[in-house]
Amino acid sequence: MGQAADTKLTARASLAACLFACAGVFVPVDSAWAAMNLCAAPAMQTSERTSAAPIAQGLVKRVAARLNDQPKPLARLHTEGTLPHEGIYDESLAAEQDLALMRDAALVWRATGDERYLRLVDRFLFAWATTYQPSFDPIDETHFDAMILAYDMTASALPVKTRNAASAFIAKLANGYVERVDAQPRPLTGTYRNNWESHRVKLVAMAAFTLDDRKLINAAQRLFVEQIGANVAPDGATVDFTERDALHYVTYDLEPLVIAALAARRHNRNWLVLRAQNGATLQLALDWLMPYALGEKTHEEFVHSSVAFDAKRREAGLPGYAGRWDPKDGAELFHLAARLSGRYTNVALRLAPTPPAWLAVCLPLPAR
Repeated sequence: MGQAADTKLTARASLAACLFACAGVFVPVDSAWAAMNLCAAPAMQTSERTSAAPIAQGLVKRVAARLNDQPKPLARLHTEGTLPHEGIYDESLAAEQDLALMRDAALVWRATGDERYLRLVDRFLFAWATTYQPSFDPIDETHFDAMILAYDMTASALPVKTRNAASAFIAKLANGYVERVDAQPRPLTGTYRNNWESHRVKLVAMAAFTLDDRKLINAAQRLFVEQIGANVAPDGATVDFTERDALHYVTYDLEPLVIAALAARRHNRNWLVLRAQNGATLQLALDWLMPYALGEKTHEEFVHSSVAFDAKRREAGLPGYAGRWDPKDGAELFHLAARLSGRYTNVALRLAPTPPAWLAVCLPLPAR
């Protein structure tokens, strides 16, 4: 083995040792790495390791404690429009934890090469891909972004059976959403222009770039631009703010669009400043929210919402559906946005000193 190869293996082993110190284990690093569309390249730079390590250790601990978990896939998830304890809300919420676990396990495998985490991803991916039947309700299915990301990070190392099942599922999900949006009359209205559409666009974009499907990629960009034009006004205000009178829904609307833009960025496409026909951009929408995130403006939530379910949730005592918006609720959005542009780094750090653990390991450093 040459000196360069020795150096590369030593670097990977050092990272693995760092991350696994808290778990008390160390497994030699394998050379099989999957190509990624959203997360940073596997061979993280020293500065990225330093930035990610403390949070990564916590992520490793949490996933290590669940290494022997078995998947509990459901054929259907449903939380949209329901309160806790109604219908299958609680069961769906519990099952969704599987999706986050496979993403986190994929991140730990990516960072360490420990095959036990790849095996966890393998069994969870296969179980969900062969059990779940898409309903094409984007609110119920938005958390499948975690499953797509798990596949994206591990695809090249998965058994053929799992890779084929997962890729077929992801393609079915994305194409189904595209077909449903394309069947709508123009201009798009209702849930085809509010936050629901943002979540559709996110799933389509992540699937498209993960599968490297040219037709889907073109559809994803087309739908992204259309959603910016339908949802964002030239001054940056969103349809969801008008309908719901709540910054809660502005963040819920913009987060999926930022994630879609992050997936596109890995393929050298800058969707942050991609301009719709009305002149709106994702950047304008984020900039509109910034004064509220910085505390320069305040907002009483849901006072004039036109959606009856908002009042129902307020009456049920769910947090966040009355009173002044807490800027910290925008922390994840701005930490995501900071990975697109350095203009959002300061506000992200002001809202929370560290990003969510999965994001800190996926993309340790903000953009410049």
